[in-house]
Amino acid sequence: MGLFDQILGAVTNPNQQGSLGQLGSIINSVNQLSDRTGADPSTIQSVLSIVGSQVRSALQHKQVTDGNEAAQTIVNQYAGTSPNPQAVDSLFSPGIQQQIAEIAALRTGLAPGMIQQLLPLAVPLVLNFLQSGANSQNPQTGGNSVLNSFLDADGDGDVDIADALQMASRYIRQ
Repeated sequence: MGLFDQILGAVTNPNQQGSLGQLGSIINSVNQLSDRTGADPSTIQSVLSIVGSQVRSALQHKQVTDGNEAAQTIVNQYAGTSPNPQAVDSLFSPGIQQQIAEIAALRTGLAPGMIQQLLPLAVPLVLNFLQSGANSQNPQTGGNSVLNSFLDADGDGDVDIADALQMASRYIRQ
């Protein structure tokens, strides 16, 4: 089951935190980023995909070294739709932040400095998507289907934040 299917499952499951309102606020934030930067939404989605890939690696490392609960704690603590530099710093060293900016700049045409300015909002948005699968009564339990799918425990590589954003946007417009 793909990441978007997991997100939709979380939206329709009253025992999970996901909601249409949450998806809507994430999509609105992406559109605001697009307006603020002058980049089209697909470019911002590409940036989020690149950031999402790096978040995935950082959370996988956290999961391996400190356990599932540690990865879930980061998601719970830093998920949101507001800029949060601590979210970026909790996952990435300054050197990794620079590498992310350079990779995203090469793939999108945006300036690396602009991408570094986007990171404090991009990281919480990615984490907000992941939080949708958390248990609504006890979010710290390890049963977050969206996070587990994102971390791709079965190793099939079928993970992409940009695809999930596009599908969520189409789903909400229906």
